[in-house]
Amino acid sequence: MTNMELAPVNELPMIRLAVADDQPLFRRGFSMLLRDMSDVQVVFECANGEELLTGLNGNAVDIVLLDLEMPVMDGSEAMKRIRADHPAVKVIVLSMHTEEKYIAHLMELGANGYVLKTAEPDELENAIHSVATTGYYFSDRVSRVMLQGLVKKEKLLPKFKDLDALTEREVEVLRAICQEMTTTEIAGKLFLSPRTVEFHRNNLLLKTGAKNVAGLVVYAMTTGRYTP
Repeated sequence: MTNMELAPVNELPMIRLAVADDQPLFRRGFSMLLRDMSDVQVVFECANGEELLTGLNGNAVDIVLLDLEMPVMDGSEAMKRIRADHPAVKVIVLSMHTEEKYIAHLMELGANGYVLKTAEPDELENAIHSVATTGYYFSDRVSRVMLQGLVKKEKLLPKFKDLDALTEREVEVLRAICQEMTTTEIAGKLFLSPRTVEFHRNNLLLKTGAKNVAGLVVYAMTTGRYTP
């Protein structure tokens, strides 16, 4: 009988991050916090959009933590360039701003997540893992309070596709998303598998042309499919 060797346990893939913030204290603080996460690697830090784009050209990065207000090239312009030149890179905006105009503008640019700089460290960690696995993260404060105000005041709403009719099940999933339910919670409520919920979520993004879950919330509110 030959001896059988146990196969090594596969390690979870590292999440490669870049941090772009012009304030050294914030930048280094974020980097120190991230280095405590076992599955995160900080590839590089930078102080403005131009440095960020140069770094992305020479390094493999999964997620960028991006400040909005930076010299030389600000976060909004940098995100436009990232979407054009590095479409696979995901962007989490870090900001002190809660104004609706900022949220609306970033939704239009295709931000994958938005975290206030006043948030607890656990929220930033959750945001990174959510964006890495699902492609999006928006805090309760952003996805509900700010987007509700945005819709009511009819400011800078995202542009949606001319829709094929949504199925009854897609509408149910959409409403659950608007209620900030997780994939697991939606699956339990609708008696579906998590994979089926993700399938419906992806269909909603394709049909509406929304770039992320925040866009789906705005779509649902503006079309009357969800009323807070």
